[in-house]
Order: sequence, then structure tokens, then C-alpha cells
Amino acid sequence: MNQKEIIKKIINSRDSQLTNQLQRKNECEGGCGVLGIACSEKIAGRHLLQPLKQMRNRGNGKGGGVAAAGLDPQAFAVSQEVLEKNYLLGIAYLDSSVQSRLEKEYIHPTFEIDHMYSFPHLNPPKVILYFVRVKKEMVDTFREKNSLHSASEEEIEDEIVYQNSFRLNLAFYEATGKQQAFVLSHGKNLLVLKMVAYGDDVVTNYQLEDFHAHVWIGHHRYPTKGRVWHPGGAHPFIGLHEALVHNGDFANYYSMTEYLAQRNIYPHFLTDTEVAALKFDLLTRTYKYPLEYAIESLAPTTEHDFALLPRTKQEIYQQLQRIHIHGSPDGPWFFLIARSNKSTPQLIGITDTNMLRPQVFALQEGEATIGFVASEKQAIDGALESLSTEDPRFWSCADIYWNARGGSHTDGGAFIFTIDQNRKLRCTNKFGQEICVIRKKPKEKPKEISSLAIPDSPARELFQWVKQQILTWRDEEMSVFLDTLEKQSSSEDGLIRSLEILPMLIDHRYSTGSMQKSRLLSRYHQTLSNIVKVIRRNPTPSYACLGMETNENQTIVIDANGFSSESTQSLAPTIVRMYREGYKKFLITNCKGQRFIANGLGGNSHGVHIDVYGCSGDYIASGIDGASVYVHGNAQDQVGQIMKNGTIVIYGDVGQTFLYASKGGKAFVLGNAAGRSLISAVGVPRVVINGTCLDYLGESFMAGNPLEKGGFIVLNGIEFDSEGNIVDLEDPYPGSNLLSLSSGGAIYIRDPEGKVSEEQLNGGEIVELTQEDWEVIIPYLEENDNLFNIPISRLLKHKGRSLSPNQIYRKIRPGAIRELEAEEVWVRKR
Repeated sequence: MNQKEIIKKIINSRDSQLTNQLQRKNECEGGCGVLGIACSEKIAGRHLLQPLKQMRNRGNGKGGGVAAAGLDPQAFAVSQEVLEKNYLLGIAYLDSSVQSRLEKEYIHPTFEIDHMYSFPHLNPPKVILYFVRVKKEMVDTFREKNSLHSASEEEIEDEIVYQNSFRLNLAFYEATGKQQAFVLSHGKNLLVLKMVAYGDDVVTNYQLEDFHAHVWIGHHRYPTKGRVWHPGGAHPFIGLHEALVHNGDFANYYSMTEYLAQRNIYPHFLTDTEVAALKFDLLTRTYKYPLEYAIESLAPTTEHDFALLPRTKQEIYQQLQRIHIHGSPDGPWFFLIARSNKSTPQLIGITDTNMLRPQVFALQEGEATIGFVASEKQAIDGALESLSTEDPRFWSCADIYWNARGGSHTDGGAFIFTIDQNRKLRCTNKFGQEICVIRKKPKEKPKEISSLAIPDSPARELFQWVKQQILTWRDEEMSVFLDTLEKQSSSEDGLIRSLEILPMLIDHRYSTGSMQKSRLLSRYHQTLSNIVKVIRRNPTPSYACLGMETNENQTIVIDANGFSSESTQSLAPTIVRMYREGYKKFLITNCKGQRFIANGLGGNSHGVHIDVYGCSGDYIASGIDGASVYVHGNAQDQVGQIMKNGTIVIYGDVGQTFLYASKGGKAFVLGNAAGRSLISAVGVPRVVINGTCLDYLGESFMAGNPLEKGGFIVLNGIEFDSEGNIVDLEDPYPGSNLLSLSSGGAIYIRDPEGKVSEEQLNGGEIVELTQEDWEVIIPYLEENDNLFNIPISRLLKHKGRSLSPNQIYRKIRPGAIRELEAEEVWVRKR
């Protein structure tokens, strides 16, 4: 019997007893908070608390959950062998009186029980974990009944466990009726716990603070389709050896249930997320697809990206799409999967092809290597901050952060963190290509030093001096330098100089010698926090902290610690109240995802200047009309929405829907923008993005003619290497839908090799850059140079040669412009 016949017989073995006839109810809309952590060392569940609490605004208390893979056997008082060989059947008892009957009907007849563990808890459900092995006679009976003579014992055991859990759920749990007990998880080395609460409540309710695992997932809110406010309706959902959480919702839930029904699979918990978990299990366990093919079946590669795939991949992907397209989730979604994968636990993040839900990946490499996936960067930084407070192997900044582009031909929009049997963590993309951090060899430990000859120079000169010294400095010299800055901050002049050089150290790109840049960033931010404490003790004529006696000429320093993400007493309305009292200069430190910063200032807020350090939340600078907002690091999603006037400067990357429906002002981004920047922008926004945008840049752009004071976007397509050198990106724009369906504005793209093609446009056209175009964008490139140290002379170089502007930049304009010009010629001729 070949593998194809085995698959068919396994599917046929799922008889009508598994069918669930419950009807779908009204759907709900959601925007969940998700967090995934994978580490080469087992880490404690308490490190989920800070990031999940910071994302509580993404939940409503109606459903939260956690999953863990690569568990610690000591937590259950079992051996590693028992942990790896047994299925961990977790049962949530909402009615404890059914335990005896449930065990008699669905556990004892099928399984040998090697161990039982009861989780302590404050609120229901009560959870018992059964360490079980399938009885030999059950395997033999199942094999004979379904003619699975060539199937392996493991395949049959997996299917018995899978089907037994579905029958158990049907007998003891109805989403809209009786709710006595249900299966939380049943895989090997995998645990799921969930309840009607927030995700962090699950950690505290089941006392997981000291529970250790290699992989963790946390989830807030609730499933986004169907009747969802019931215990079984919370995320995560299980296949067999995997647990899946999801941010978003599907438009084709019915189609997916029909797809599964054709394979004798019937969802039970009335939510779109469940069908995604069931399909992933079908693809990877039943069909035994490699992970690449499973991801392709969920998030198909399309359009321009498909055309750029190798021919052999195109042929395979076409077959996958023909078979599975009606079972591929359609709509905004982002999946996080914790997978036990036997002895190599995994964390998998998959984004939908249209990138309609936010996601951030990160990696930090050191003595312990750790990877993250989350809805927001601030959740990643929150987890690192929690870890770094008690474990010196971690620090508060990741080495790299990035967004995935769904369906990409370069990385597939999916990344997998795998911990191998040697406790090494590898991060790979959909195609198996490894994502690495450039490691620097540390210098030998030096003799202890107590002082440095630090020049008494202005901040810019001092910064240049530090850049030279840092090439040979070790941690000790840097510590002395930062301590000196802190001590000198007690005087007005010293404080001003410290608060001028620290942003340069944080913002600019330069070689850090043998020291790790992410570690240095953590230390710079800590020094800034220490200097704020100095200001709190000793305010100066220039700076004072919030809550002190102040005057309107001072910069108000606000420590964001303690402010909630969003409320009437959160950070954003506090700034508005101070502005209405006459204050215009703000320095905000220790941001932890606080939203709406600089919102609500009203019209004509010229003269307001806000510097933001830490990890700002969504919607920063949205609706501003004259204010200047400087983000000293990466910014998150929905930055600058409906901005009318003012300036936004981002010393890093920016997330989804940057400058959505903006109407004017200037914006400068040092790094990349995620998808959908400047969608439906009108008026006169002028924007420079030095990296790239993942997709949908300038869709429905309606910004007039840039040669007649209209709006435009400059896309430079560059990045910085580890030594601080400017290098060209391989693709200045990797996606499709560039200036799609636009009627005004233009994109000036730095594309000396002409890589951007007409196939990447949708209604636009590529034309030659004119001298008049160049004169329009020069002032913005000059300001870009002043902000980021990116000289125009370097932008006009390619492969070491200086070229003319029209050899470097290309202009992309709406196709409607061509039609209007033709009409004008026709009118003039008449």
C-alpha cells in the first residue's frame, strides 16, 4: 500500500460520528493581540505577562489563551522520555462531576495512562493533563478496520488520538448548549490552556509564572466568526501536534468548512480560527506536505511574485493552488503556530498574501538566541525587557526586526523558528533560507578603567569622536563614557549636550566595532532613563519633568512608564492637556506601546515638537496639523493618518498604512515601510522613504501634479550595512500595485538598473525624470541628508560611478496623466 492509499483510508476512517450540525451564528469583528516566543533556552511563562498586559487594548476579556511547546518535564514530575513518548491529553472540566464518566468512556478504553497532572487554578475551567499512550489492541483494531496495513504505528496512533478527541468534544461540549468538558490539547510535548479572560489572566490563573518551555504563544481577544464567547471558543486551536492563534478573520469560512468536509473533517467550535488549525494538521500530518508546501496552500503566491519564482516552483505551486485554493483563508489574517514537531519545537508565523493584519518578527542572538513574532513591536520589546531584568543573557533590544510580505517570492511571507536537539535556534523563511545576525567577535576582557579623556566639545564634534573611539572600545570604556554623560547632566550645559549626543548615538548608523549594536541601544536608552531621573531631582531652565513646577519655555520630559495604552488618562490626552496650557516641547521616554501620541492637538499646531523614545504605539502623529514628531527608533502601524500639515521623522522602519489618507506635511523614514503606505492620500504630502515599501505603495494616490505644488513620494531603495555604509537594496520595490489606481501625485524611485517593471504597476506608467522633477525633490533630499546623513552625492552613485539624476531616478505617475495630456493636445489643436 502506497502513501496515497494510506492517506485516503485515514480520511475515510473519519466517519459521520465526527459531523457537527451546529449552525453558524452572527459574526464579530476583531483585531487580536498575538505574541510568539521561541528560545534556545527554556524560559518561564511569567515573561509573557508584561507584553500581554501592554496589549490588553487588543482584547476584551472574552477569550485568552497560551500554548507552549518544548516543555520542561520537571514541571510535571516526569522524565524526558515520558514527556516525549506520551500524548499530553489536556481536558478542561467545566463540570467536575463528569470526570469519572469521561475517563471511563474516552480515556481508559483507548489509552494507557502513565501520569496525571492537575493544574492549580483560581477560576474555571479545571484542567487535568493525562500523559497517555495508545493501547496496542486499539492500534491493531484500527489498522484492520480501515485496511491500513502499510501505515506506520505512529500514523495510526496519531489518528486515533485525533478522532477520539473529536468524539469526546461532541459528547461533552456544545458551543451553544451544554458545556461540561472539552479537549484543550492532545499532541506530544505540547500544552494549550485557555479561558474566558485575557491572555495574561491564563498565565496567572494556572500559575504558569515558573513553568518553562522553549516555545510560547499568547493570545488576546476572541475568535472573529460565529458565537465566540464560550470557553472552547478562545484561541489557541489545535490540530494534533500544533496550536494555532490568529489575528483577523476569514471571508470564506463556509468554503473552508466545505473543503474540510470533503476530507471528513468537521469543525466544532464555531470559529474561523479552528478551521485554519484543522487544515494545517491535514496538510502536514495527513498529506505529509513539507512546511513550504503547507504554507503555500494557506497563503498562495500570486501575480508578480509568482512570475518571479523558478519554473519548477511555479509548476508545483500551480498544482497546490488548483487543489487547495478554495480551502485557503481569504481575508485579513496572520497566523502564529506553536508546533511540538517531536523533539524540535517550532514557532511559525505566516502572513496573508495581502498583508492586511500587522505583524513584526525579531531575532536576538547571543549566549541564548531568541526569536519573536507579534502584533506589535512593543510586545517584543516588553518581553525582552522582562527577560533582561533577571537574566543577563538577554537585553531589551532585538538585533533585527522585520515585517513579512505575504506571498513574497523572496521569503514567502513566513518565518520558522526551530530549536534543534542541540538547543540551537535557527530562523528560516518559507524556502528554508536562514535569517542570521552578523556576529562580532568580542575583544578580550580588559583591565578595569575608571576614567576617559572625553573632549569638552559640542555634541556633533563629540559624536564624531565617539564614532572613532568606539571602533576600539570595549564595554568598559563605553560604560565610563555613558556614566560621564549622566554625571554631567546635573548642569544645564552638560544636560543639553547629553540630550543632543544621545539621539545621535541612538539614531545614526555607524560601526560599533566589536560591540553588539542592539546591546548598545539598550544601554543608550537606559542612560536616557537615568538622565530623566537626574532632571526629576534637579530641573533646569531648559528641561523639567511632568508634574513639577514648570514654565512654557521648558521642554516637558515625560516618562511613559505607568501610562496605559489608551484611555482618557493615558499619555496622548496628557500631552493634549499640557499643550492647551501653553507647552509646546515634549520629550517622551520609555514608551511601551502607548497609542495616539500627538493626536488631538487641533488645527495650526505649528511650533509643537515631540521627541519619542522607546516603542511608540499605533496612530502616532495621526491628524497633526503643523506639529513636528520625531520617533527615535521604529514606529508601528497607522502612523500619520489623515495628517494635514507638519513633519514626521522616523529613525527606523514604519509599519502598515503609513500616512493613510494624509493631506499634507512632510515625512522622512530612515528605513523601510511595511505595506499600504499613503493609500488614498490627497493634497500635498511630501515623503522620503530611504528603504523600500513592501507592497501597495501610493494606492489610490490623489495628490495632484508634483510639478504644480502637488504631493509625491521619494523611494531611495537603500539600507545601511553593519559598518554604517550605505548600500543599495537588491530590489528598490519588491511588491506589486505600485501607485495602483491613482489619479495624482508621483513616485520618484531610485532604480538605476531599471528593475521596477510595468507589471508591478496597476494603472500607472514609468517616465523619465526631468530636470524640473529633480528640482522639486532636491530640497527634500537635502533635508533627508541633514536628518539621516545620507548625502545626495551618494544617492547619485551606482557601483562606484557618479551618474546624472535621470540615470538614477525614475518617475512613476498615474496613467490618467497621459490621457489628460493627450486631451490637452487635442483641445489646443482645435
